[in-house]
Amino acid sequence: MKEKMYQRRTNNTFNNKRRTFSARPARRIKTISYNDLMREVDQSKSQSTSVTTDNAYIPENRFDDFAISSGLKANIKFKGYVNPTPIQDKGIPMILEGKDVIGIANTGTGKTAAFLIPLIEKISKDRTQKVLIITPTRELASQIAEELRTFARGMNQRSVLCIGGTSMYMQKKSLTFDPNFVIGTPGRLQDLIRHRCLDLSLFNNVVLDEVDRMVDIGFIEEIKHLISLMPKDRQSLFFSATISNEVKDILKDFVREPIDISVKQREVCINVKQEIIRIQNGAKIETLHNLLIQKEVEKTLIFGRTKHGVQKLSDELVKRGFKAEALHGDKRQSQRLAILKRFKRNEISILLATDVASRGLDIDNISHVINYDLPECHDDYIHRIGRTGRGDKKGIAITFVE
Repeated sequence: MKEKMYQRRTNNTFNNKRRTFSARPARRIKTISYNDLMREVDQSKSQSTSVTTDNAYIPENRFDDFAISSGLKANIKFKGYVNPTPIQDKGIPMILEGKDVIGIANTGTGKTAAFLIPLIEKISKDRTQKVLIITPTRELASQIAEELRTFARGMNQRSVLCIGGTSMYMQKKSLTFDPNFVIGTPGRLQDLIRHRCLDLSLFNNVVLDEVDRMVDIGFIEEIKHLISLMPKDRQSLFFSATISNEVKDILKDFVREPIDISVKQREVCINVKQEIIRIQNGAKIETLHNLLIQKEVEKTLIFGRTKHGVQKLSDELVKRGFKAEALHGDKRQSQRLAILKRFKRNEISILLATDVASRGLDIDNISHVINYDLPECHDDYIHRIGRTGRGDKKGIAITFVE
């Protein structure tokens, strides 16, 4: 009884204070609408029932057909690639010809290889060529650097990864060796320019990857500044899964007679089966637990809204015996990279993340994506669930609705 009286008294005091000082109401959390979510799920169901194997893409080229060196072809074969994806099939020849390209394709369709392969070839023929690759997140930059090492194996091409959360001293030192590729995030690249360790006037190729995300999170002024420091005579490549008309208008200030390559036929790959689970009586964690113990749920990526919420949920799952870890912005970069590596190696089976992980990351064999918290908008939903069902593999995306 005393506790209840104290609770009421505390609440009244708070309410009185709020009226006295006119405190602002709490900011409403923006999420994708339930109607939009249902429309997306219904659309995916109709697509999956209507598409047959006759609709499979037939490439015009094989990797062996491209005008690239035998060493590069050997590295591509080592990766297990035989036939190019649509964005690779249409994009690689244009980039090899030196054209500026704006490429739009679904997640999981090989955009990274579409620009790395021709740029590696370009450098193998002309050692004066230097490439700047800009990404919105550290994780995506690290992934591109890893892909580059595989594709350029044995070809004597140097690269430097320039991202925050890691040693700037080592990055400065590596830049003194005149690398062919610099891959980084806007903030760290600008830091290195201010320290006079990076001279963009020497770079005659630029790639913006996941360019719409960079605009969404406010990097456009940084991007404009970085590109303004580069020679006007350059090759410019822009890739993303979604590019709005507004973003296209911005991009056209950076390119010369660009080739638009859009191989995006739908918002979500038909390989992703989408489901909605209605949470009853607040039993959200129990619903998740019961889902994760099912045999078919093998490798799972769970998205939450906040860093604190993701970490708290991860801790709870570990207490329940699951092999889980959390990926978010409060972790040191070395921790984030180590966690991703453990997830890729199947040392953990559950990765919990904020939307920092939803853009561009290519992790093999994710069987399920679970939206524990709703994303903010439709595009974030598309990018989240695009982490499964990549390439020709099947996947399941489950969204919790309270």
